[in-house]
Amino acid sequence: MKYCSHCAQPVELRIPEGDTHTRHVCPSCGTIHYHNPKLVVGCVPEHDGGILLCRRAIEPRLGYWTIPAGFMENGESLQAAAVRESYEEALARVEIGSLLAVVSVVHAHQVHVMFRARLPVAEFAPGTESLEVELVRPEDIPWREIAFPSIEFALRRYLEDRARGTEGVHFTDFDRPGWHRATPS
Repeated sequence: MKYCSHCAQPVELRIPEGDTHTRHVCPSCGTIHYHNPKLVVGCVPEHDGGILLCRRAIEPRLGYWTIPAGFMENGESLQAAAVRESYEEALARVEIGSLLAVVSVVHAHQVHVMFRARLPVAEFAPGTESLEVELVRPEDIPWREIAFPSIEFALRRYLEDRARGTEGVHFTDFDRPGWHRATPS
């Protein structure tokens, strides 16, 4: 950031009085510009034992599999974001269930929030961000082609909970870059 979004004057990096972190501060109008993590919200939609997966049509991780998920918009709840992303990516109308996982992706300045979901009717198709969409049995999940560690974490916890008949909330963090796997074949 070079200029203040309030008065267009150059900003400087410093620790504001009473703060503990370096921030972009406008010496002209005094505005402190905070840069906080972004929320990524998604769900694990299930229908008749199958889990809805989307093959990404966009970078990052073009061609890899994911669950419907994406950046939360201003003015929507976590659950509404998960519903919207499911429709945008898979043209699927889901019913959001309980909270499944919260993953801090520290190096990317993101927090990923995943829910359990029900896909009441097996109607889905690729949205603009998906190459293909499939209902996949747990034993057929393409683990080596899952796009992100947070998605793998959520899927594995979902399946563990389902096998135990429980619905826990799971937390973890991925605090370093470089986790990408080899390109899918």
